[in-house]
Amino acid sequence: MSGPDASAPLALGALDLAALLCSRVCHDLISPVGAIVNGVEVFEEDNDEETRTFALDLIKKSSRSASARLQFCRLAFGAAGSAGAQIDTGDAEKVARGLIEDDKIKITWNLPRELRAKNQVKLLLNMLLVAAATIPRGGTLTVDPIEGSAGFRIAAAGLNARVTPATVELLVGTPGQTVDAHGIQPFYTGILARDCGLTVTAVPEGEMIVVAAR
Repeated sequence: MSGPDASAPLALGALDLAALLCSRVCHDLISPVGAIVNGVEVFEEDNDEETRTFALDLIKKSSRSASARLQFCRLAFGAAGSAGAQIDTGDAEKVARGLIEDDKIKITWNLPRELRAKNQVKLLLNMLLVAAATIPRGGTLTVDPIEGSAGFRIAAAGLNARVTPATVELLVGTPGQTVDAHGIQPFYTGILARDCGLTVTAVPEGEMIVVAAR
């Protein structure tokens, strides 16, 4: 009798998957929400006008950040409608720019605006997170459709762009160690790809990292 196939994707229980994704979302929100709380405390307790102005600016900036993260997470991790629902790729572009695009990272979006199956759009947004993580010093993310496929190609170009071996394993679904809250996002990306009948990879191409689902 043969043992389990070591190359087969790891099956994570539904409760564990839900718990780890919740931990990931909470981790993303702790920083801006904490900054809002700190800003409110300073605003209420300090009578110095310059300090109160600084606190108000912090509250505004952190509120925008928290809102952008919530809107992104709603599409990338949430139900986003009933089973079989479709999502407008224009909405995906809007939340992606709101969360990822800043002074360091710019997005070139070459996808047509259309309705796509819910999990295809969730896959695209999660691929963007994986791609953005490969250029921690900033750069550009170029999003393209793949001809003759329901998949996507995201080219991440930036100084010292690199993808870790752990991320590659998590995308395939065969991690070398237990999946934790830090690794659940690329692991979930692989789950979404397989649900869509696709395989997601992250490989170097010249000085870029290309995250593709085919």
